[in-house]
Amino acid sequence: MICQSSPVGPLSVHATDEAVTDLFWGAGGNLTDGPLHRQLCDEMAAYFVGDLQHFQTPVAPRGTVFQQKFYAALCAIPYGETRTYGDLAKELGVSAQAIGQACGANPIAILIPCHRVLAADGLGGYSGMGGVEAKVTLLRLEEAAGLLI
Repeated sequence: MICQSSPVGPLSVHATDEAVTDLFWGAGGNLTDGPLHRQLCDEMAAYFVGDLQHFQTPVAPRGTVFQQKFYAALCAIPYGETRTYGDLAKELGVSAQAIGQACGANPIAILIPCHRVLAADGLGGYSGMGGVEAKVTLLRLEEAAGLLI
């Protein structure tokens, strides 16, 4: 378990020896000790108290060429800022629906910040435990909530 209690609930991750591959709400991850575990625990704790704006923990999400470009685009959204599904769709040359589906399939939420993607007229969805409330919590933590709430 990476975070027993975080503002969005307990979190765990799967990882290889070198990088995080999946983040889960609740128990179930295989990363329970070692240098990568310590690095991620330290970074998550700092992020959740507002002292970290960019994760350095290596991530290795599986996915198609499009998904890899999408993950890179998400990681390029600065802390405390948001983009719309339409913004990313235009940037990546796909439909806003494709962006919404890719957000929902993001295997490493928070570290790959899909919570920073909003609908043109509201919050949009969030596939993490707690749904939109978790998204709002993360946006408030990053002081981005004033943009939408």
